[in-house]
Amino acid sequence: MKKHEYAPKNFLFISRWGEILDIAYAIQNEGNNVKLYIEDKTSREIGNGFVKKVKDWKKQIDWADILIFDYTGFGKECEELRAAGKIVFGGSTYTDLLELDRNFGQNELKKHKIKTLPFKEFLSFQDAIAYVEKNPDAYVIKPSGETQELKQLLFVGSDDEGHDVIRVLKAYDKSWGDDFGNFQLQKKVKGVEISVSAFFNGTEFLRPINITFEHKKLFPKELGVSTGEMGSSMFWANRSPIFDATLKKFEPTLLKNNFVGHIDINCIVNGNGIYPLEFTSRFGYPQVFIQRAGITEPMGDMFYKIASGQSFVINTKKGFQVGAFIVVPPFPYDDKKTFELFSKDAVVVFKKDKKEGIHPMHLKKINDEWLITGNVGIALLVTGTGITMKDAQKMMNNRIHSVIVNNGYYRTDIGDRWLEDSDRLWSWGLL
Repeated sequence: MKKHEYAPKNFLFISRWGEILDIAYAIQNEGNNVKLYIEDKTSREIGNGFVKKVKDWKKQIDWADILIFDYTGFGKECEELRAAGKIVFGGSTYTDLLELDRNFGQNELKKHKIKTLPFKEFLSFQDAIAYVEKNPDAYVIKPSGETQELKQLLFVGSDDEGHDVIRVLKAYDKSWGDDFGNFQLQKKVKGVEISVSAFFNGTEFLRPINITFEHKKLFPKELGVSTGEMGSSMFWANRSPIFDATLKKFEPTLLKNNFVGHIDINCIVNGNGIYPLEFTSRFGYPQVFIQRAGITEPMGDMFYKIASGQSFVINTKKGFQVGAFIVVPPFPYDDKKTFELFSKDAVVVFKKDKKEGIHPMHLKKINDEWLITGNVGIALLVTGTGITMKDAQKMMNNRIHSVIVNNGYYRTDIGDRWLEDSDRLWSWGLL
């Protein structure tokens, strides 16, 4: 990546858990000045040694040329800063609700005349169990609000009578009781899971559109518990029937609600139609790092242009991009003792000097060594690009083999689904 062609700018990153480190570090390496604030106390070591850290982001507002918020829940602050004339990349109170309140999100889809899957909201596990017993079917259990951050609680049933869902609801009732908050039961539909996303400059969506295929289960072949994600494959497209049928319809609403940022809608599609599942009205992780692998212009310039409302075409690579997380114990679980025993301060060893396609996640840098920190166990995201999916996978795998992460594990099949998924999408006229 060439150095900045323009005068360096001051970027202030406001992060919930430090997930945005890779982007902040890349923008700093382009020649800009970067400061990073992390809200979560247990994540505050993330980024030490990579970028300058600050303890109070509000004291840095006047210093910043642009503020970038990396998560939902900051919508009100974003709106206030925009109203005060600051250049802000981040959400709004409306887009926070789209993601955090599943009920609201589904109702907004209906309002925009977009077909949705039947769902029912519950506050009590007993009520949900009674409902499934009365209406046997395959369901997905989807936590709402804060609980949805615990991705392993999302459960996709496979039994047509709903017996597996009932068993899981009973287990949740025992372990969580009334502390779980509200959740949805959504009717399960078979098809291809696909995300469409785009950057929004405050007025319109910018091209190209990003098409992503997520791999959420811990083990290859979609086995094991649901994690937030283990990796993704993607490509950029100027046109998408799925985008036109979903996100595109939100353009006037996003303009009205002061949104400037990145928004994604996850769907199940099949021969009968397109069924949106949920919004991510912020950066996707690891989506944004894999997007970076496919974007051929400086990230700092791109974010500044988007946040200041400029209309332009994003320069992207042709072909495909893939990325896989390398994780360490106790991922995907929260277990402080295991993390401290097996993973904390473990060094990432590079077999080669080149670090291209190696994206730092929950790391700190001491004496130029990359050390694992935080408390979750996500060490690196490794990306590859290529004209074919196989080429992109090969590059990613070569890069994975160029690093040593003690006790590290990762999915070896990211991108394999494309062969079958693409045939089905073509046959349905959705590519």
